Amino acid sequence: MFKIFPGYHLVEAYHKWKRAHKTDDKTVSRAIRLIIAIVAALVVWCLPVENWIEGMTIIQKRTLAIFLFAILMWLFEAVPAWTTSVMVVVLLLFTTSNSSLVFFNNVDPEILGQATSYKSLLHCFADPIIMLFIGGFVLAIAASKTGLDLYLARVMLKPFGKNPKFVLLGFLMVTGIFSMFLSNTATAAMMLTFLGPVLKALPADGKGKTALALAIPIAANIGGMGTPIGTPPNAIALKYMSEIGIEVGFGQWMAFMIPFTLLLLFIAWIMLVKLFPFKAKEITLNIEGELKKDWRSIVVYITFICTVLLWVLDKATGVNANVVAMLPVGVCAIIGVLTKRDLEEISWSVLWMVAGGFALGVALQETGLAKTLISVIPFENWPAVIMVVGSGLICYAMANFISHTATANLLVPILAAVGASAAVATNLAPLGGVTTLLIGVAIGSSLGMVLPISTPPNAIAASTGMIEQKDMVKTGLIMGIVGLVLGYGMLIVLGSATDMFAF
Repeated sequence: MFKIFPGYHLVEAYHKWKRAHKTDDKTVSRAIRLIIAIVAALVVWCLPVENWIEGMTIIQKRTLAIFLFAILMWLFEAVPAWTTSVMVVVLLLFTTSNSSLVFFNNVDPEILGQATSYKSLLHCFADPIIMLFIGGFVLAIAASKTGLDLYLARVMLKPFGKNPKFVLLGFLMVTGIFSMFLSNTATAAMMLTFLGPVLKALPADGKGKTALALAIPIAANIGGMGTPIGTPPNAIALKYMSEIGIEVGFGQWMAFMIPFTLLLLFIAWIMLVKLFPFKAKEITLNIEGELKKDWRSIVVYITFICTVLLWVLDKATGVNANVVAMLPVGVCAIIGVLTKRDLEEISWSVLWMVAGGFALGVALQETGLAKTLISVIPFENWPAVIMVVGSGLICYAMANFISHTATANLLVPILAAVGASAAVATNLAPLGGVTTLLIGVAIGSSLGMVLPISTPPNAIAASTGMIEQKDMVKTGLIMGIVGLVLGYGMLIVLGSATDMFAF
């Protein structure tokens, strides 16, 4: 497979390992889980409308059945998460849209209910947020091809010297910063490649190896919270905030979240130093690779700087962050840095998965299902703190066992619809409103890192053989609890005091 960044071989090895361990027993198990999801959805689909919520239409019931199917499929992982997203979009198009099969629409319009626009569903694949991610992927490819990623890693790690404790801090900070702009998976693989020679040089009986190996996935997961493109849950939260009239710029998000991520990284450093002390007195880093100086590379460097600046200053310049994302795509394509082969290596599965979640949200809104559910469940009577913190805890628990993106895809559309209703919005206002609710979900998703299966960075790090699962569970739980307490404390305090995104 074509190498697009240092350490890509680790990603390949991870996927090969997954394929090699697909036994017949697992195939049977997956088939059973698939059948359960299908049967559960069919039960909801086939029950008479009158047995359900008063006022629920046939299309709303179909949407609810598809939503239940998505929940179970993402939870069970009977098929890849992106495959579930594609299946969801197809089902919505053919059964609930205004271009669905004829026999699905051969019902009294009053009973049938409001259909979803097929254009709205298909637009999810070209949503501006999808473009934002593509721009981030292209920047990562261009940085790797020109040696910019290696140069930045070497320059950023140099100030931390040779003291093992500070080298550990360096890896945490650099990995965290890289994951703000590159994919968490790519960042983890790249940094573990740099770490390889360091691990070999450390004493075999020391715990320092574990500290360094754990630092990479922890920092990658935490750092992703720093920017809208750092991890899909951030973008999903921003998407739904925008739909209900809350516009948060790239720079605004960074100004709010980066101090939080840096604090968590510092706490992670203290935790790792205490739990896994070093025996070695000195560590020497050797990151090979030079910054290319041809004209194409220089154009990439300028484009990289301009893109980041335009993202950070989007409110001042008036240029939307999603529009800015097309700058590196256009420039890199024109000068030949971005090739057809590079486009094939973009993580389309992630984009399709996000698009499937957007489609679910569109269906919930346009069919009126979200409004119907809100009218039945007395959310307005729930204490605001319970709603906010409870949703975060549920999100965190789910994110440890299923994809962070899938978790956000499931919870954010529901919470956005709930938070946007007048009664609930009034209830949440003292705590910062629906903004606190949705950003809390993004934070909770990124903090799910207890198991090797929780995130690709965790899985890749575990494949080094330097980490025992009990150590990952222990550190993941500590960072999860600390992160939730600090994150929600920050959201509630700032949200209660003022409009956190008013600047």
